[in-house]
Amino acid sequence: MNIGDAAPSFELPATDGSSHGLDGQPTAVVFTCNHCPYALAWHNRLLDVARDYDGRVRVLLINPNDADSHPRDSADAMRERVEVDGGWPAPYLRDESQSVARDYGAKTTPDVFVIDAGGVLRYRGAPDADYEDPSQDAAWLRDALDAVLEGREPERAETEPVGCSVKWSR
Repeated sequence: MNIGDAAPSFELPATDGSSHGLDGQPTAVVFTCNHCPYALAWHNRLLDVARDYDGRVRVLLINPNDADSHPRDSADAMRERVEVDGGWPAPYLRDESQSVARDYGAKTTPDVFVIDAGGVLRYRGAPDADYEDPSQDAAWLRDALDAVLEGREPERAETEPVGCSVKWSR
């Protein structure tokens, strides 16, 4: 997917049994997982974005990893993680078939895609410049969301996603 392309629609199950997909409002689609140190390092920043933009933007967290080779990324392990945390401000979705990750061209966990209300990709890449620096506060993602909400182009439309590779099924 390239900046300016229409985002593929999808419908995926969440850890709570509900189903989610694109619904005509600005959305951050974040491919993430339970085991990658990069995804874990950015996790709280991503949840803070979901809280801070609640009511204006949807954040959908999607785990596409193969659970056979990475059992910590199974649907059961995902549910347990959310429950242990006392719930999350964004749904955690399971892409069991990996079709959504393939449609989006997800490379890493995390890999962030910001889609505007018209369903167009406006940003793709890392949440911010440094997974080891919480003070970065998902600045690139926040800039992209602010731009979409204000009807302008993000300062950075694309950055290199940084993280563990998506664990594809064999």
